[in-house]
Amino acid sequence: MRPFGYERADEISGAIASLERNPNAAFLAGGTNLVDLMKLEVVKPDELIDVRRLTSDRIEELPDGGLRIGAAVTNSQLAADRRVRHRYPMLSRALLAGASTQLRNVATTGGNLLQRTRCAYFQDVTAPCNKRDPGSGCSALQGHHRDLAILGTSRSCVATNPSDMAVAMAALDATVRTQGPAGARTIPLVEFHQLPDGEPQHDTVLGRSELITAVDLPPLPFAANSRYRKVRDRASYAFALVSVAAALDVADGVVRDVRLALGGVAPKPWRASRAEQALRGAPATEESFRRAAEAELADAQPLSGNAFKIPLARNVIVHTLLELAEERR
Repeated sequence: MRPFGYERADEISGAIASLERNPNAAFLAGGTNLVDLMKLEVVKPDELIDVRRLTSDRIEELPDGGLRIGAAVTNSQLAADRRVRHRYPMLSRALLAGASTQLRNVATTGGNLLQRTRCAYFQDVTAPCNKRDPGSGCSALQGHHRDLAILGTSRSCVATNPSDMAVAMAALDATVRTQGPAGARTIPLVEFHQLPDGEPQHDTVLGRSELITAVDLPPLPFAANSRYRKVRDRASYAFALVSVAAALDVADGVVRDVRLALGGVAPKPWRASRAEQALRGAPATEESFRRAAEAELADAQPLSGNAFKIPLARNVIVHTLLELAEERR
């Protein structure tokens, strides 16, 4: 690892100012992804600004019945919180599916949203990669791409977003709260991550000196009937081939409302809006669920090695929704 400086900031404004002064500095919280990338020399900051103690490590009730999750809340804290487990079980399950206990004890909510892709070519500094070196090309197009994206891709990049937590938060209509040089702002989580069309090197819409301070979950009563299902090559500590975060509201055999997001299939957590639209008002049957899944996946553009993800995603969506419908009968 290359030598680097370290600063523990005393306040958010000071941390932002430090990053503004040094264009090659980076924020550090849990560091579970950043430090790995530094070891590989994928990223080479010359200074780390420690922000772990600047943002809240609490989960707080909001006046509307939602929850505010401080950016410094660890993945273990969030997964174990009684309110999260009861009101938003898909989120707790997603976090528990995401990493080992040791990593969850250190990784933060803010940092989880900023994970970089685990595409092998992004992590290999000898290989062309537009996400790491814009304009160099995408090695995955003609190389190993079994694990990579089938939705929202471009010729510039077919990498997938690795976060399990973010998939559940996308389904739950979470909002990201940030602080930057221009002040505070809120960003819907479904708009927080970017597709790779024009600038594959930028994963999110954050400004370079902008810091995540919290994530808000709105009240969603039927999210108590929710599930996160992750399909992977081995039973633990593997990234998703396909994952589904789903919440379902059924009355008299008809879908009143639904939330659905996919992981492992796109460069960002993929909110399945087309499937949701097809399901609202439809019978809560396997046939309806299958038609909705097929509508969502109609625009998939797989490469030769990952076309299997289309039927896999369809089947996981259908199976997950069927289980949720059964629980409401």
